[in-house]
Amino acid sequence: MQLANRVKTLTPSSTLAITAKAKKLKEEGHDVIALGAGEPDFNTPRYIIEAAKKAMENGMTKYTPSGGIVKLREAICAKLANDNDLHYTPDEIIVTTGAKHALYTLFQVLLNPGDEVIVPAPYWVSYPEQVKLAGGHPVIVKADEKNSFKLTPDELEAAITDKTKAIIINSPSNPTGMVYDKEELKALAEVCLKHNILIVSDEIYEKLIYTNDKHTSVAQLSNQLKKQTIVINGVSKSHAMTGWRIGYAAGDKEIIKAMTNMASHSTSNPTSIAQFAALAAYDSPEDPITEMKKAFKERLDTLYDLIVDIPGVTCEKPKGAFYLFPNVEQAVKNNGFEHVDEWVTALLEEEKVALVPGSGFGSNGNVRLSYANSIDLLTEAAKRINRFVINHQ
Repeated sequence: MQLANRVKTLTPSSTLAITAKAKKLKEEGHDVIALGAGEPDFNTPRYIIEAAKKAMENGMTKYTPSGGIVKLREAICAKLANDNDLHYTPDEIIVTTGAKHALYTLFQVLLNPGDEVIVPAPYWVSYPEQVKLAGGHPVIVKADEKNSFKLTPDELEAAITDKTKAIIINSPSNPTGMVYDKEELKALAEVCLKHNILIVSDEIYEKLIYTNDKHTSVAQLSNQLKKQTIVINGVSKSHAMTGWRIGYAAGDKEIIKAMTNMASHSTSNPTSIAQFAALAAYDSPEDPITEMKKAFKERLDTLYDLIVDIPGVTCEKPKGAFYLFPNVEQAVKNNGFEHVDEWVTALLEEEKVALVPGSGFGSNGNVRLSYANSIDLLTEAAKRINRFVINHQ
């Protein structure tokens, strides 16, 4: 059977591919340390689990409105007001089956064939693919590693054409962990306003910043920017709820309505039980988040020091998320490999450490390491990587 053209250009997720290979080796009995996962290794806080149980016991197991239950949308409005000084009404919010589905649905309602979306690289693996699935064209703009992988206004300006419809800004970033400060966002936003470009602001790692820097949403910089920005967020990273699949989009009422209409014909609604769990997450104190953040900070400090000591590896210390994105080009060259993907495969086969090659993120000289793991395993992983590098010199 002939497949639709839209799926023929898709690139398989490098994250899922390396995770699957690591899982297979584990099932075969190998001692694999997987640093590819893009999710917290903590369980969902108990009070959220109990809220889900209560919802089931109370019969909250039926269809809900396609855009999410009103109480949850109200809770999201309160969260945005309290955390970000952003004021929305429930009809400017859609609850989705994870933040990924919020992005997917947004591009489906936003893009016509040939419309361009600027995607700064390194990027999360699904951004370009989702744009392509919507008939759009992802315009990849490489952000310089010397500038902390952050796009500059001049680079943005140079990438804009008469077909440019939107830009994706992800801060804190997956895969780099870098964070745009307020002034950097202002400078990019001025270019977007000048050219009337929609800003898609992916803020899923908002709660995971390990410096004194405060997260800034581009939407909070001015009323005009709020109108021109769609904020994407959710509970997956902040509350260790990746499997519950609850995200949301906040923004222009017309766009949110179109997304809601589309959701009514695709998912019908996010899982009812998961919505009540998310409601508990937003209505309760953030102590579990504080503890998780403290653990991630300790892991970052430990792993970072070990990784930058490996010959041929350089890395700027990230400020957020839970990834390191070191440059390993010199190590790969010293080890006699042609490219990073080959080096990563050999590392997994020989030392049983799974990293994600940077090629999947639009940066061929880097690898992504998730430190969503115990300090003992992170220390052992760094030891194995170092041994691999030294043995191949």
